[in-house]
Amino acid sequence: MPYHINMDEFPDCMREFANYKRAIQGCSAKTVEEYMTDLRTFSKYLVVTRGGGEPTEEAFALTKIDSLDLDFFAKVKPSTVTEYLSWAMDARDNNEATRSRKLSSIKAFYKYFCNKMHRLENNPAADIEAPKKKKSLPKHLSVDESVALLEAVGTDADSANRKRDFCIITLFLNCGMRLSELCGINISDIDRDYRSLRVTGKGNKERIIYLNEACRDAIKDYLPVRLAQIERGTKEQKALFLSRLGKRISNKTVQWLVKKYLDEAGLENRGYSTHKLRHTAATLMYQSGDVDIRVLKDILGHEQLTTTQIYTHVSDKGMEEAMNKNPLHALRLSDVAEDKEKDEES
Repeated sequence: MPYHINMDEFPDCMREFANYKRAIQGCSAKTVEEYMTDLRTFSKYLVVTRGGGEPTEEAFALTKIDSLDLDFFAKVKPSTVTEYLSWAMDARDNNEATRSRKLSSIKAFYKYFCNKMHRLENNPAADIEAPKKKKSLPKHLSVDESVALLEAVGTDADSANRKRDFCIITLFLNCGMRLSELCGINISDIDRDYRSLRVTGKGNKERIIYLNEACRDAIKDYLPVRLAQIERGTKEQKALFLSRLGKRISNKTVQWLVKKYLDEAGLENRGYSTHKLRHTAATLMYQSGDVDIRVLKDILGHEQLTTTQIYTHVSDKGMEEAMNKNPLHALRLSDVAEDKEKDEES
């Protein structure tokens, strides 16, 4: 997969780092691009501030970094990294998650040249703690909203892609897969009995997702439409989901169609997205399906159990039941007053 950024604008040391992340560690092109974008911003900040300038967008646009070498990065101090993160927060309004990612990119770059290649002595970011992230519950659709979304697709008689789109949203809501995972599904990834399919997640890690009845039926309904498209002469033979032009469906197309049907279902302006459909699947499985958290971790393709545990806090049901088990849960003021009066009369 080609990069969507111009690698020629980066210095040799950064391109070397990118090659390592991609070829040795197996990072996706998108992940490598995120590393490089973060490092580009950091490098331009260093060039501008070291020259006594203000790190503005105009200054960044005029700054080139392709000639930088490791000696340039060897001069960075821990205080410089924290100043950069402070600037990112104040000047660019970067939240905790974004600043944490930027710090992670800097750490990874220095770790490679310090620990792997031994061409730098010190990692100025090694001991800097990641910004504390604000803990927030994942936004998700309710069961009724999920049904309304599926109905919006199913009743769209004017759409030539109705069966494809219904299948896409059904997989999102039932399987909890990521957007990139869904777009990357090949027809060969589905087993012959339509019981499971293979997806490629973060870090090019494959996992098996088992399909329920709704998913199997949606795929079977869509496949004749796909076959007819193939027979009309499309060059794409591998992808499960095809665009109108007969190519593998893109992330942007899926995002667009999900937004379209969210709007038609009356769910616009609520912050829902393709990723929120993934949250919905996870939440509904945990709340309604009594799914063990470890099983849910494997379904979602999470590396750490702590990532999955956010879904254990989504439901108030358990807390509500616990509160109602308190022996004092039904005691009212009127009850107390009445008992006191009876005691005094007796």
